[in-house]
Amino acid sequence: MASDNPIYRVAFVNQDKVYELYVRHVYPSDLWGFIELEGFVFGNRTELLVDPSEEKLRQQFAGVQRSYVPMNAIVRIDEVREEGVAKISDAKGIVTPFPTIPPKRS
Repeated sequence: MASDNPIYRVAFVNQDKVYELYVRHVYPSDLWGFIELEGFVFGNRTELLVDPSEEKLRQQFAGVQRSYVPMNAIVRIDEVREEGVAKISDAKGIVTPFPTIPPKRS
């Protein structure tokens, strides 16, 4: 049974880092090749311990209503029961970009 108010965990690569965010809505964008992320969800600030990477993400996405992420940067999208801790980690291993058309040689 699908939840009436699903939460999605989205992992994507951005400048050699893997961002893992929790959002309420994930859409294919009208901008070709992009995915829209909307309704960012961050943990409670009442917790005694604050994760620095989650706090950095909270500040980075403060005031952002919608974010457009290139489709080829998406690593994974999961529908989850509840939000977890948003985080930034190093992209370890080989991240292969989606194949594109090679430029023409002169």
